[in-house]
Amino acid sequence: MLTVVKNQIKVTLLSIKYGLMRQMLNKTTFITNIIFMLLNNASFILQWVILYSLKDNIGGYTFKQVLLLWGFAAGTYGVSHFFFKRVFSLSDIINTGKLDASIIQPKNILLSVITSDVEASALGDLIYGYIMLFICDISISSFLLFTLFIICGGIIMTSIAIIYGSLAFWFNNTEMLADTGNSLMVNFATYPEGIFKGVVKTLFYTLIPIGFANYIPVQVLNDFNVFGLLAVLGVTTLILCMAIAIFYKGLKNYSSSNLMSARI
Repeated sequence: MLTVVKNQIKVTLLSIKYGLMRQMLNKTTFITNIIFMLLNNASFILQWVILYSLKDNIGGYTFKQVLLLWGFAAGTYGVSHFFFKRVFSLSDIINTGKLDASIIQPKNILLSVITSDVEASALGDLIYGYIMLFICDISISSFLLFTLFIICGGIIMTSIAIIYGSLAFWFNNTEMLADTGNSLMVNFATYPEGIFKGVVKTLFYTLIPIGFANYIPVQVLNDFNVFGLLAVLGVTTLILCMAIAIFYKGLKNYSSSNLMSARI
């Protein structure tokens, strides 16, 4: 069993490595994509600089906490989109029969699909996340916690994308629904929790779990508490297990399109 897991990890890392090598064939484009992502993220911080010049507290967040929030949002996005890029086109892969190429391979089908390519610009998000952390706190403990939380956040974002994408096993034309669900995970992640109330806030801890990917990590890093840490780890594990179960449940309904394709 341990050997199988080690082999699967090795194959997954090789897949990511080759995806990165493909992206780096044109080094100028590769580096430019990363730089422009950094600049894009930095431009949004300017609006918060202006807002906090007028008010010291927005939605219960100080300016430092907003920087941390952006750090977690960017880091989470970076982990998910760099390592698991193809999960965000899972609906299309299922609907067009492109899943065939992964099914016939002697390795984990889900991992084979979602790690088959990388998004180079997502490295810019990862770098930006750590820049925000270093601006706020450069201690070793905060670095380790931040790294743990963005990994958990990336897994949560990926798992939600798996769940939305897997709907294609049962329903037609689910791409728009999946894209909307994935976009909501990104679009709301950079706003202070306190500006949301009622049903919307409840959604952030259920159907759109950015509360566990972003809000609680900010709280824990700002004022450490073990219950917040355990909550993030527990929910990450739960959502991941749900996503895997739903994908393989849906896979039983999958019908091959007889599409002739190959992965190298």
